[in-house]
Amino acid sequence: NIHVLCAKKDFYEYKVIFGSSKTRKLCKIMAAIRQIFLISAITVLCFAKLGSAIRCYECNSHTDVRCAQDIPPDELSIECGDHKHGVAYTFCRKITQVIEFSVNTLPPDSRVIRGCGWDSSSYKDKCYQRSGFGGRLEVCACSSDNCNGALSMRNISGAFGLLLAALGFFFARV
Repeated sequence: NIHVLCAKKDFYEYKVIFGSSKTRKLCKIMAAIRQIFLISAITVLCFAKLGSAIRCYECNSHTDVRCAQDIPPDELSIECGDHKHGVAYTFCRKITQVIEFSVNTLPPDSRVIRGCGWDSSSYKDKCYQRSGFGGRLEVCACSSDNCNGALSMRNISGAFGLLLAALGFFFARV
């Protein structure tokens, strides 16, 4: 029955006050656990969303040419909870619509339409295409803030990788 008493030496280390030299590893593990907890708490605070509604770009390139940019300007971003229909919006949508030749007196045209969505069914975080006589469209749905910009259809794998690297670093010190 061995008793170990570790005292906080500084922010990163604990020293053994009472116990054999074999028990120093236990003190180092305690320090590593404390650091992991701190890094995890900071990561959660940085990446956690508050209970607010999702933000999406809302625009139509037919009326605002900036909507066709890969990443539209911030002033086209809205909080979907403030939207006019009073529906619980859960994702953002980007529709690319192409009219290939004159149909019903409409000239050939291409548009990008971005907005909030509420019926994700089986298309959440996916894209699908539809086509018909003289035209086609692609609809993409995503579920993070302002994700309906072309370059931002992404996940948080980078943040997860950073957390794993930090854990590896701290355990390597033990």
